[in-house]
Amino acid sequence: MCSSDLEEQSGWDEHAAFMDGLVARGVVVLGGPLADEFRVVLAVEAESEAEVRETLALDPWHETHLVVASVDAWTIRLDGRAR
Repeated sequence: MCSSDLEEQSGWDEHAAFMDGLVARGVVVLGGPLADEFRVVLAVEAESEAEVRETLALDPWHETHLVVASVDAWTIRLDGRAR
């Protein structure tokens, strides 16, 4: 699947608005599709796995186009974005 296919899927505008809102609120720090253009990785700011799952469950694409396969804690020790 190429990235243009994502924008053509049903509910894209609603999903994109939801994700943009998460970025604006500082919930999603980084995100985007992997090379296969099927799987997506999100780096999020959250207190727990449950909070991540509850937040993403509000996405209009939840359980149709978006399935949360795993949530893993990540300790960031190097961050060059603030330069």
